[in-house]
Amino acid sequence: MKRNIQGKTVVISTAGEQATAFVPTPLPPKPPIDWTPSLRKRFDEALLALGRLDSVALLLPDVSLFLYSYVRKEAVLSSMIEGTQSSLSDLLLFELQEAPGAPFDDAREVSNYVAALEHGLNRLQEGFPLSLRLLREMHAYLLQSGRGQHQTPGEFRRSQNWIGGTRPGNAVFVPPPPEKVTSCMGDLEKFLHDDPEQTPPLLKAALAHVQFETIHPFLDGNGRLGRLLITLLLYEAGVQRQPLLYLSLYFKTHRQAYYDFLNRVRTEGDWEAWLGFFADAVVETSTQSVTTAQRLEALAQKDREAIQSLGRPAGSVLRIHHEMLLRPVTISRLLERSTGLSHVTVNKALEHLCTLGIASELTGAKRNRVFGYTAYLNILNEGTELPDLSFD
Repeated sequence: MKRNIQGKTVVISTAGEQATAFVPTPLPPKPPIDWTPSLRKRFDEALLALGRLDSVALLLPDVSLFLYSYVRKEAVLSSMIEGTQSSLSDLLLFELQEAPGAPFDDAREVSNYVAALEHGLNRLQEGFPLSLRLLREMHAYLLQSGRGQHQTPGEFRRSQNWIGGTRPGNAVFVPPPPEKVTSCMGDLEKFLHDDPEQTPPLLKAALAHVQFETIHPFLDGNGRLGRLLITLLLYEAGVQRQPLLYLSLYFKTHRQAYYDFLNRVRTEGDWEAWLGFFADAVVETSTQSVTTAQRLEALAQKDREAIQSLGRPAGSVLRIHHEMLLRPVTISRLLERSTGLSHVTVNKALEHLCTLGIASELTGAKRNRVFGYTAYLNILNEGTELPDLSFD
């Protein structure tokens, strides 16, 4: 279905030149989405895939073990899109705090992403609505330190930004001027709260993501927060009992298509093409996540069986193994505190895990050694080793 441009263009003057900014029309789209049989089928498949992903929370013996590392993988991927070079191991090492030599700048930014997500989820669990206030709170966590700390954390922008190019005059896209941001975001908040009409959660997430990225309400961090908005919407609506859907890897891998579909919405009103792309992203990402969870659980079970063969030491080694499922990069002091085992017992258990090929020492140092759950990390790291595809 062809629609007119989904907003209006306004001429702005900035830095001594004129440019054209885009102010989007409030959601939902008008006329309504044209649910062709093909598009309906793709969205139905996406809903089924989401259901299978949600079932992972019921099938895993302890979903928190999976969720801790999986959220951090998403943090790495989402931050890589914006140019950081921190790996999952870097982040886990950084979070140890006591480990000397932990990388700082990029890992700090990724850690901020985790803090923003956890704050948002905690607020939703307390019954606080997904709102502009919550988005600003999350943004404050996202930019609380690192390179974005001077980009007005927690506040909508009061100056013009742009995407691509060196200035608004040669930019690929120029979002609304700052005086329009509050009203545009106010309209988006109404849509999130089913005003003027109720919208199914998955469709709402797909539409709201585009609108948020089009408004680009902050000076920095819009991409990361816009991707988190999808997860929070589905979690708040109860579509997901655990926050397991993260589309960063798909958007990262298909970045040019992602750009193209966003622009087609703005210039042609082609919401249907975007929704098809979004549905495909949900299907592929959900399927990959289910497979990853199954592989990690199978690995953990295989390793538990190998540990059982140790005989008498197996009990303490299993306790250390369980802790490494939660934190696959760790140090002995942390393991002593979390298990209550003695320094000698913990180090003996780590030696057993290394001998079995389950764990490995990552630094080569004699003191302050850092241990990793090698195969577990390798599975989690899949997708994070792509070359830099920064687009945000």
